[in-house]
Amino acid sequence: MLAAACLFASLASAAHCIPARWPSGRPESLDLLEGSPINAVLLEPAHWNRSFVEAARRRHVAVLGVIHPGGSVPALARRAAQFGMAAVVLDGDFSRAGAAAAKAGLPVIELPARQKILSAGDAMVTGTAQALWPGIQIEHGGKVSTGPSSAPWIDTNTGFLRFLSAATPSVIWLGERPPPGNVIPVRRYLLAIADAAIVNARWIVSLDRDFERRLLRRESTALQDWNQINGYLRYFESHSEWRDTKQFGTFAVLEDAAGGGLLSAGLLDMLSVLHKTARPIAARRLDAGELENAQIVLNAASSLDGRERSLLEEYGRSRGKLLEPPPGWYFPPVATEQIRPTPQQADAIQPLWESTYDATLRGNFGARTFNTSTIIFTIRASGDSKKLIVHLLNYADYISEDIAVQVTGLWRTARLYAPGEPAHDLPVYPVRDGTGVDISKIDLLGSLVFE
Repeated sequence: MLAAACLFASLASAAHCIPARWPSGRPESLDLLEGSPINAVLLEPAHWNRSFVEAARRRHVAVLGVIHPGGSVPALARRAAQFGMAAVVLDGDFSRAGAAAAKAGLPVIELPARQKILSAGDAMVTGTAQALWPGIQIEHGGKVSTGPSSAPWIDTNTGFLRFLSAATPSVIWLGERPPPGNVIPVRRYLLAIADAAIVNARWIVSLDRDFERRLLRRESTALQDWNQINGYLRYFESHSEWRDTKQFGTFAVLEDAAGGGLLSAGLLDMLSVLHKTARPIAARRLDAGELENAQIVLNAASSLDGRERSLLEEYGRSRGKLLEPPPGWYFPPVATEQIRPTPQQADAIQPLWESTYDATLRGNFGARTFNTSTIIFTIRASGDSKKLIVHLLNYADYISEDIAVQVTGLWRTARLYAPGEPAHDLPVYPVRDGTGVDISKIDLLGSLVFE
């Protein structure tokens, strides 16, 4: 299967770009992309050269010139254009540098701090340089950190990404690099890819320095790990129709950036750890259609204008159950560099969490899972609502077994997909308000498709 070209002429073409940070400017290093779905490489200024760009073009790989704060943005952007690069990437926080870079005639991709993502409006690619490395959170001394109901706490970007995808139609990229000085096991790379992809976002593949050195030397173990990474990228590209699905759920959470929507470990992640379905609605895009299929709506937005308030009040009067924050509630201000709630912000979430827990107890608002303490799921629906996709991602280092999944609605078939494994049908059975299936095991990722 030929991959679509990575272009930045439209939102549809940008959606085909599969990015990676590239560790070398030597044209022969591109041989490592043979058979890989990666079709866009982010190149540091020290590696910029015309021979590399020309070699990449022959492979139908777009070269994106990375610019960091402190450099001369106009000069570097002009230089990138002279080399024939496809775009420039502003990696970090800049002050109104996008317009200056655009004068060079190249598309500009910005990766600012999370809290600045939405300030420039909708772009073809919306991204950030701030993300978490997914996995089970381990406290100092090796103890597993716990979250609600004593379940293991999972570091994930999915809650933040689900809000962001509700807030913007853009293609979403995560540009987090490996922690300096760390050697990352390949399973953590696969988690990083899947943690973004199950929310229809893309993690910019970025390898630790040790991995980069071994890969450029073509060491066998590095090549094996590289093949696994490419296998996970291919898995999602082989099911490109999943990118046309939408977030699903009849319990909706209305959020905004000022109320913590761009933070990880917030309300959406707390609900995920408890295996509850919650569909985010961004206040900036609230309309009657977003509320149409909701049985319950939680207002967790920090502030609403008159139009937004009217829509919510009309919903509460005539269509469903509206959960409002306590009188006088507010969310403490979010700092520019924040990615997690402060203790004061966590305290502000608590009353929302309590009302949510009581209102949704034992309810199924899209999907529920059982025996999944280390698994987070996302649920999406096709545009015609004739198909449900439930991605189950296991953040532990061991296989999860004897899993049960229950989805709302009556479905005739369920098929389980997993990277590197043949798809197979699972028996379905009726449950209260829906359909159930049992899964014997999930190593890292399983995708259930109900029809």
